[in-house]
Amino acid sequence: MNDSSWGAPPRAGYWGPPDQGPGQGAPPAGPAYDAQDALLPPVTQPMPIVPDAPVSGSDQDDRGATRMGGPLFHDEPSQEPMPSAPQPAPAAPQPAPKKSAGRDLGAAIGVGVGLGAVIIASLFIVKAAFIGVIAVAVVVGLWELTSRLEERKAIKAPLVPLAVGGAAMVVAGYVRGPEGAWVAMALTALAVLVWRMTEPPEGYLKDVTAGVFAAFYVPFLATFVALMLTADDGPQRVLTFLLLTVVSDTGAYAVGWRFGKHKLAPRISPGKTREGLLGAIAFAMAAGALCMEFLIDGGTWWQGLLIGLAVAASATLGDLGESMIKRDLGIKDMGTLLPGHGGIMDRLDSLLPTAPVVWLLLVIFVGSG
Repeated sequence: MNDSSWGAPPRAGYWGPPDQGPGQGAPPAGPAYDAQDALLPPVTQPMPIVPDAPVSGSDQDDRGATRMGGPLFHDEPSQEPMPSAPQPAPAAPQPAPKKSAGRDLGAAIGVGVGLGAVIIASLFIVKAAFIGVIAVAVVVGLWELTSRLEERKAIKAPLVPLAVGGAAMVVAGYVRGPEGAWVAMALTALAVLVWRMTEPPEGYLKDVTAGVFAAFYVPFLATFVALMLTADDGPQRVLTFLLLTVVSDTGAYAVGWRFGKHKLAPRISPGKTREGLLGAIAFAMAAGALCMEFLIDGGTWWQGLLIGLAVAASATLGDLGESMIKRDLGIKDMGTLLPGHGGIMDRLDSLLPTAPVVWLLLVIFVGSG
């Protein structure tokens, strides 16, 4: 017989008269006789969910079995599952953040173009005017450095002898050559020691040490730019030095921003990458070959390759060196004078250590001129 012809199943515990069963004289199909059916789940009737509340009468036998759509089951009564709390919809995937330069790029470009125009105009019109530009940059850089040292470390490097001696150092290098630069450096260091004696002795050693360091780091290294200018093709040499340093920084920024994945020195400057260094080397070597071939008298392209490689290394080390100083001081920039760039020292960081490198290589390759 098909299950669908059974109709509604009898109530559990019901014993009706024989004539109400499926055949005369046969007991009705039910839990007491159809043992095989009792082992099978009902097919045509869905199994209702019975609440935990006790039922009475014939709906429960002596063992607590309840009617589950037909046959008696002696398992534990089913419980209605608690409705689960609605799960929050998964958040939509966020787009990857775009890389940022970290500065006002428009302001940085505008300031860079303005500075470049002043430098080019003074460099090719009147050499003495360019010496004045170097001296002003040195004095402002010394002011920024000594101010940050005093604010962050309570180190009082005397600014007056440093500023006067620094400007004199640049002029002496242009007028008297390397010997004049060394003599001015020595006199500046002596002036720092004497000037500091006018104050209490506490902190004397750290103050004069910082002062001598500042004299060497800013004006003495800048003097090599003045030494390049003394050659017959001095403006071209200085322009080559500036172009290679700027191109190296630009190559490092462009390649590092686009492809940089492996940190170069994460403890010093987390933004610098090895890929950026490779970009600096490639850009600087290409620019060096062009500059030596077309700007420098007697220069050749292979010399430019070597100079470009040296510039990329010295510019990167100079940048890392100032980053180390700024990390020790706990600051981001040395100043705020140049929008988009920071301070003067933030622009001189790669130029200062590169100046003696370019000066020396040019002297070796084409002479002092």
